[in-house]
Amino acid sequence: AVVKLATLRAGLVLVTGPTGSGKSTTLAAMINHINASRPGHILTVEDPVEFVHQPIKCQITHREVGLDTPSFADAIRSAGRENADVILVGELRGPETMRLALQLASFGCLVFATVHTNSAPATIDRFINAFPNSQQGQIRGMLGDALAGIVAQQLLKRADNTGRVAAHEILIANPGVASSIREAKTAMIVNLIQGGAQQGMQSLDAALERLFAAGMVTAHDALEKANDKEYFARIPEVARQLGKAMTG
Repeated sequence: AVVKLATLRAGLVLVTGPTGSGKSTTLAAMINHINASRPGHILTVEDPVEFVHQPIKCQITHREVGLDTPSFADAIRSAGRENADVILVGELRGPETMRLALQLASFGCLVFATVHTNSAPATIDRFINAFPNSQQGQIRGMLGDALAGIVAQQLLKRADNTGRVAAHEILIANPGVASSIREAKTAMIVNLIQGGAQQGMQSLDAALERLFAAGMVTAHDALEKANDKEYFARIPEVARQLGKAMTG
């Protein structure tokens, strides 16, 4: 489902999660998918550049903030002039960069960016609240129109201790999502994600339940990351493993 967002031609795709949750790796995988599957011009703006992509089907331009460009905002402004089809913005810092990214996405560019938030609803709120009250109505409208999707990522230790595995909450924009953003009803987003499985949406708790059922993570680690801990602890197999851990 994450790759589905890389097949889009326009819109804003936000990859979110705490520091060290693998956001850059997920973004690099999406850029790789685009690079391998269709022609175009990809512009990456990072501080510092984390992944260097070799051209396959796409022309690729890397810009490092402080080295090749004074700021994220300057690089995003130049993206329009450089005819970039896809732009990766390492991090959306501050309202100016956010507004420019929104404008590019609404002009028909596919914009990928990261935000340090833990869930799709929190990401939308963080985005809106970066602006003064007087501008928030306008930004809600712009975000409702331009948002294509949000991937909120958490990394968990594998049950067999062979590394880590990612759990993704996935929001795919649709008319219901757009109107929830415009009308400041962000709380509705949780229900839309839960009901949007056919469109490729997935709640974080569903992702955690799937990883746990596959034996990839422990009940304890999954519960620690779950949004609705009360519900998660009542899943029979989770409760059983937690009970064993407590008695064992």
